[in-house]
Amino acid sequence: MADQRQFCTFFLEERFFGIEVEKVQEVIRYQTITPVPLAPPVVCGLINLRGQIVTAVDLRRLLQVSDRSDERRPINIVIQTWQGIFSLLVDRIGDVLEVDEDCFEHPPDTLEGIGRELIRGAYKLQGRLLLMLNVEKLFSPEILNRGSGVANKPS
Repeated sequence: MADQRQFCTFFLEERFFGIEVEKVQEVIRYQTITPVPLAPPVVCGLINLRGQIVTAVDLRRLLQVSDRSDERRPINIVIQTWQGIFSLLVDRIGDVLEVDEDCFEHPPDTLEGIGRELIRGAYKLQGRLLLMLNVEKLFSPEILNRGSGVANKPS
């Protein structure tokens, strides 16, 4: 019998992603976001989650997917990492899926750019692929700050 893993699944447009369910603290509706001056473009701002301040990251911007074209608000997936708690803004939530490890494939060598860094691989499912994100890398300072202008430090 193959080992199985559970993933919290979600969508960006029709792209289907998953994060290990044990890293997901909760899924909540859109929260008011307070912008942070000089924050990298992928950081939308901060949310107040029952008294705890959480950094909200727009996965669309991070993966260089076009901005939402409709008025629907994103969903917050609150994720616990060794770096702290983050909210990942996604288009819509899927189901919790249990998948066989036998269905896992590492990303092909032809995948380049930020996708190569953030996608651990894909699970082959019936009629689609589930792209597994590397959560630790996703919220690392080098990824979140990539492409942003760094403020001048006083000498």
